[in-house]
Amino acid sequence: MTKKILYLCQQITPCLPEDEESYLCRYLPQQIQEIGCETRTFMPRFGCINERRNQLHEVIRLSGMNLIIGGMDHQLIIKVASIPSARIQIYFIDNEDYFARKATLKNAAGEYFKDNDERMIFFIRGALETVRKLRWVPDVVHCHGWFSALAAAFIKDTLDDDPVFKNTKIVVSLYDDAFPGELNKALIDKLQSEGIKTNSSTLLQNPSYENLYKFVLGYVDGVIAGSQEVPVAIFDQAKELGKAILPYQKPSDENFYENYNKFYENLL
Repeated sequence: MTKKILYLCQQITPCLPEDEESYLCRYLPQQIQEIGCETRTFMPRFGCINERRNQLHEVIRLSGMNLIIGGMDHQLIIKVASIPSARIQIYFIDNEDYFARKATLKNAAGEYFKDNDERMIFFIRGALETVRKLRWVPDVVHCHGWFSALAAAFIKDTLDDDPVFKNTKIVVSLYDDAFPGELNKALIDKLQSEGIKTNSSTLLQNPSYENLYKFVLGYVDGVIAGSQEVPVAIFDQAKELGKAILPYQKPSDENFYENYNKFYENLL
């Protein structure tokens, strides 16, 4: 039976500048698909992404749903683009309120946007709702970057009985992408209103990068070191919790993509 892998990515090249994470999110879905799996890839449609150059177009049949975030209605718009020279499509989660600004996570002064918590929730919910609408049942959901990590909690707490996600295994890749300080302290209240069971954990009362991931670890099945330098405390806790671990490897290493595929297989 063909494995189905859902990739939730914070960034992908060439839509955004190339770095360790955006490179992997560009080539991993393609290589895993060429091995014989089915893949779907999602990322936010940040306003700095050139729609004409990347040939984005709206998928009308998937757009139009309203998501309530922080007590306000926000329209979900789905766009899609194909990667040149690869049989890969990227689904973009878009919304005028959250993603029209010509930036990703920081403003021109280098300060992180104060509503990144809501932007993150919108991206995750938008991606998961679109997968449900497609009736595409992933065996593995692989989250790249902190912006997508909370998908694990949404799947396990709010979609645990949904036939699309009921048996899904969840993987997070850790990168050297920590944000300073904390996200909005109202994050815990917003997650509770979404149906996330945060009462058993005090971690998100102070939603730092480390606390965010330590909370997420309670929901995931596997953890991958996507960077050579990953937060030690988070990686150590993953080991203590007995999570499946894939240590850091370079994309140029022998059997790099095959090792990812084997890691998925061992979870199923």
